Amino acid sequence: MRVQITLACSECKNRNYSSMKNKKNTADRLERKKFCPVCRSHQVHKESK
Repeated sequence: MRVQITLACSECKNRNYSSMKNKKNTADRLERKKFCPVCRSHQVHKESK
């Protein structure tokens, strides 16, 4: 049930992080506030395809 996802920065759209999630528990898209090395600040990273 666990799938690998990619997190993309909401500002620069750069795909910086990859993570795993359980599709059964969290069906909607994941959002995390993480450090973006391109923007050099903490930004919201959203799950992308």
